[in-house]
Amino acid sequence: MPKALLIDDEPAARDDLRRLLAAHPEVAIAGESGRAKAAEEMLRTADYDLVFLDVELRGCTGFDLLPHVRPEARIIFVTAHSHYAVRAFEVNALDYLVKPIAAARLEAALRRAATNAVDPAPATPSLIPTDLVHLKIGNGTTRFVALADIVDIESDENYSTVRLGNGSHVLVRRTLKAWEDALPAAQFVRVHRTTIVNLARYRGADRQTERTTALHFDGLAEPVQASFRYLPEVRAHLAALGREL
Repeated sequence: MPKALLIDDEPAARDDLRRLLAAHPEVAIAGESGRAKAAEEMLRTADYDLVFLDVELRGCTGFDLLPHVRPEARIIFVTAHSHYAVRAFEVNALDYLVKPIAAARLEAALRRAATNAVDPAPATPSLIPTDLVHLKIGNGTTRFVALADIVDIESDENYSTVRLGNGSHVLVRRTLKAWEDALPAAQFVRVHRTTIVNLARYRGADRQTERTTALHFDGLAEPVQASFRYLPEVRAHLAALGREL
């Protein structure tokens, strides 16, 4: 029988979740908390397999508590705002639920938990173009970025620089390969050994030499250099989008 923790700073939200879970006697509630410090202690000491974790807690976020979650436990994020319905985090989140939680949606999440019980570290699911992506920036800070706002991603060994359409950039600890595995392949394509671009923002190209082509994107003042070895794939992806290189 899986044992679950409920972490939410709204008593009414915990009441609702507890009521919905009553229809699933196979899940035992091992503890509840509405305060960050108490939740942190409970995550470190309680016996549990599953955590229902609110994204927005008073004084912190659910992501701030992630270092205290047991490695083998599964996490289902809970949020009151649909724009936090992110399908891929830099954590092995099992699922997310949007408040008010629908009984059928909870049932689906629990079904996923049961299906994946033998695999505590599944691969990160693929993103879709309308997703937000959760970024760990450093110093414990995080932010959400719309996938559509990303212009390109440049590798810096185990880190990567995410350049956004508003001219800003974010350095995150994520490899280019990890990005490539998660990003929607029809829209994001590698144009260089160290660079992935968002073709939805493509607006033209200039051939510079036999081996390099400069690609222009909305939101970037300077062009991105594309290596000749990646151009056939870039051309194919652009054609699928009804564009030309």
